[in-house]
Amino acid sequence: MRARSADGEGFVERDGVRIHYEVYGDGEPAVLLMPTWTVVHKRFWKAQIPYLARHHRVIVYDGPGNGESGRPLDPAAYTPEAQVGYATAVLDAAGAGRAVLVALSKAANWALCLAADHPERVLGTVLIGPTVSLSGPSTARGTRLSLDGPAPVLEPSRVPDLAADPPGHWAKYNRAYWREGYEDFLWFFFGQCFPEPHSTKQIEDAVAWGLETTGEVLVADSHGGMPPQADVLAWCGRIASPLLLLHGDDDRISSHHRSERLREETGAELVTLAGAGHIPLARDPVKVNLLLHDFITRLSPPREHRTLRRWDHRPRRVLYLCSPIGLGHARRDIAIAGELRKQRPGVEIDWLTQHPVTRLLERAGERIHPACSWLVAESAHIEAEAGEHDLHCFEALRRMDEILVANFMVFHDVVRDGDYDLVVADEAWDVDHFLHENPRLKTFAYAWLTDFVGLLPMPGDGPRRRLVTADYNEEMIRHVARHPRVRDRALFVGDPEDVVTDRFGPELPFIREWTRANYDFTGYVTGFDQASLPSRAALREELGYGPGERVCVVTAGGSGVGRHLLQTVVDAYPEAARRVPGLRMIVVTGPRVDPGDLHRTEGVELRSFVPDLPRHLAAADLAVVQGGLTTCMELTAAGRPFLYVPLRNHFEQQFHVAHRLHRHGAGRRLDYAGLTAPALAEAISTEIGRDVTYLPVPADGATRAAALLAELL
Repeated sequence: MRARSADGEGFVERDGVRIHYEVYGDGEPAVLLMPTWTVVHKRFWKAQIPYLARHHRVIVYDGPGNGESGRPLDPAAYTPEAQVGYATAVLDAAGAGRAVLVALSKAANWALCLAADHPERVLGTVLIGPTVSLSGPSTARGTRLSLDGPAPVLEPSRVPDLAADPPGHWAKYNRAYWREGYEDFLWFFFGQCFPEPHSTKQIEDAVAWGLETTGEVLVADSHGGMPPQADVLAWCGRIASPLLLLHGDDDRISSHHRSERLREETGAELVTLAGAGHIPLARDPVKVNLLLHDFITRLSPPREHRTLRRWDHRPRRVLYLCSPIGLGHARRDIAIAGELRKQRPGVEIDWLTQHPVTRLLERAGERIHPACSWLVAESAHIEAEAGEHDLHCFEALRRMDEILVANFMVFHDVVRDGDYDLVVADEAWDVDHFLHENPRLKTFAYAWLTDFVGLLPMPGDGPRRRLVTADYNEEMIRHVARHPRVRDRALFVGDPEDVVTDRFGPELPFIREWTRANYDFTGYVTGFDQASLPSRAALREELGYGPGERVCVVTAGGSGVGRHLLQTVVDAYPEAARRVPGLRMIVVTGPRVDPGDLHRTEGVELRSFVPDLPRHLAAADLAVVQGGLTTCMELTAAGRPFLYVPLRNHFEQQFHVAHRLHRHGAGRRLDYAGLTAPALAEAISTEIGRDVTYLPVPADGATRAAALLAELL
């Protein structure tokens, strides 16, 4: 799922080549994100578009040879003159008289030409890792063979297994090899583009985009030519608009010396990104986004009036981030916030989250930050990733990368202007990751909450996916070790024994031992007070359940991925009702599943949303649930029998939740594979009303969590 859809799009045609462009946002000034080498298309700007488009009008287009543009094999379509022509045609079609140009690598040539020869169209220019013909020290590419000649005989790239090709493999930068070993060249080349550790996703994205074109197109592009040094110097002498240079000092594609030369020739501002490779806009998107926005803002009309308050003219303020994947986070966070108000009277709490959590918060009278409307829907992404009761949770998280960047940038804007004393992040993965990547942005106390630690591979995962899973864990471990003061508090919602005993990966620490060393433990937070409930008989009467009814409540969470399980339960009702006299089945579809999407069965009550669901669960004779931790632990705390069916390939439900429930002796696990309506009916008839004895769940988790948070205020 994309983080933002285009507000407008179209094609321009120049010299028989169709060029596809998109427009996002409507702020001024306009920003033209230019294509680079035809080996990728405009999606390489995916981490910039959502943020910049909230502030400016963003225009982006596919160069010839990739994306939705044509794939000509005539070298004339790839000359610098043709490329400048495409850029001006797109500006005209988008109705942009002037724009700020942003160009990566080879596109620096076209941006420089445009700024020099068409100054009336250019407000300013940003060049990232410019690949221009300026003499200087050689790079690793100096060892490569000529573009011409036979294809080299070399071992295939090892980048897919997280190791880098040796520099000598620049021999693959060869026209014959592009024709014969194109995919292998892509793995090598993008491995060189991303020398930063833990760049597996960025490399995979770039290779996938490269596979949307062919080696023949690259050959045609290579014959289009590069502007000679004389032309580059002439452009530099004529540029009058502001110029910003961003260059990684570990750029293995284009020497940092090129930006140094450009700075000398133009007087431009140069920002060196220490440790960065050739494409920092993908590997360090937050840094690049802020640098771009700062530069563009300098060329914009003045900002609106702002008011800054002295420390003694404002109350204590908390920004609470609540994961929208399911409603369990919201229930426990509302409970913690309530306890925090008791311990810090007068504290103001704003919530930054998404539907369906916002609905629950509104019902509780909480204050929703207006910026919630800017957030990209994570639940919608999860639903798009899910199959039939199947969600590869880790891969879904990886493919959510552009959404996480977009939502972090929303968070950044909120805290920049919000005067918050404390940020509480309940599994706000974007915020935790990018704060560790950019610790200077932390100007507040920060508390991290989670109920599981450690990404775990599934049994069916192949060697690469297992390596990548461990790689993500290692990056998180390194983040915490390098910047231990980013998390002022790390709270595990549970007890040490609730943490799995696995390793983070080969030669990495054991998860439970590492968690003990790096977290405080709050005990479980159920989100409601069991002691406040009346007797079960009184509760059933209050909720309208008759004394002779055997009540089965069915729920599959708030994320919308449980539709298939709900349908299976509905289909099982006739047989279950035959086996269980007086069976009353209430199916809570959740706010993201339309009850009308299920095939109805007579006798089954379908409800889309039940605000007091924990009370219904406590009153039920049996519950059938998906496998989410919150609902399962509410049932455990209430001492009710339940069946749980974890999502296939969902490592949290399959391992972390299952481990905790096993520890508590709670619930009966069913696997969705092979789960038929008759089998489910048999399980319902066996479990309904069964006496159970679970490990007690202490009721003071919210109080303990709030006490740890209150210390930060």
